[in-house]
Amino acid sequence: MDKRLQAFKQLLDIMDDLRAQCPWDKKQTLESLRHLTIEETYELADAILDESLDEIKGELGDLMLHIVFYAKIGSEKGAFDITDVLESINTKLINRHPHIYGDVKADSAEEVKNNWEKIKLKGGKKKVLSGVPKSLPAMVKAYRIQDKVKGVGFDWEQPHQVWDKVHEELEELRKEVEQGAEARKVEGEFGDLLFALINYARFIGVNPENALERTNKKFVKRFEYLEAEAKKSGKDMRKMSLAEMDVFWHEAKKQE
Repeated sequence: MDKRLQAFKQLLDIMDDLRAQCPWDKKQTLESLRHLTIEETYELADAILDESLDEIKGELGDLMLHIVFYAKIGSEKGAFDITDVLESINTKLINRHPHIYGDVKADSAEEVKNNWEKIKLKGGKKKVLSGVPKSLPAMVKAYRIQDKVKGVGFDWEQPHQVWDKVHEELEELRKEVEQGAEARKVEGEFGDLLFALINYARFIGVNPENALERTNKKFVKRFEYLEAEAKKSGKDMRKMSLAEMDVFWHEAKKQE
């Protein structure tokens, strides 16, 4: 037997054993696993940004377990099993890659994406944005919304147009803040600015979620250095001036 198939069969057998014999595994439902799956997905996302291949391997295994777990519960309900899950994705991939399994021509990744959106609409999707999960984090959702509408031609033509929009939204926000507008109005303009910045990120080939998370990690690393050095020096951070903190902050930057 193919080594890959053998490993996958072993996982399925282990899942059968756990579901039958382990008190914790027997109690789980589709709903109880949901938040754990979300957590595992974020752990995988962290490992990817950390560029840790060993951690990525481990986190992928955790996600694979969850997929098998959901399929096991589905089979117990008589709704679907792992074979149905695999056959479903196989069929979808073949149907949505007619440039591989059909006679459609697509020479670039952009053409493939555009064809993908058109095929989904033909296949029963009534709305372009119906495939964007409501529970996605706002920044990820904004990026996906913009990417989706691009697939049907609703998009800016040049990056400089989006950059102009960013400046326009920034100016509108500035005016509302300076005029002391109500909080809801300021929030709305701030949201418009973020949406425009996310759009610009897409045009220059930057994933805004990844970019912000890398900056978060960078900030945490620098701040923890500052914290540690302040402690070594016997200083209380709450009593340090910003100038004193900046010394350690710039030391942290130099070490990167």
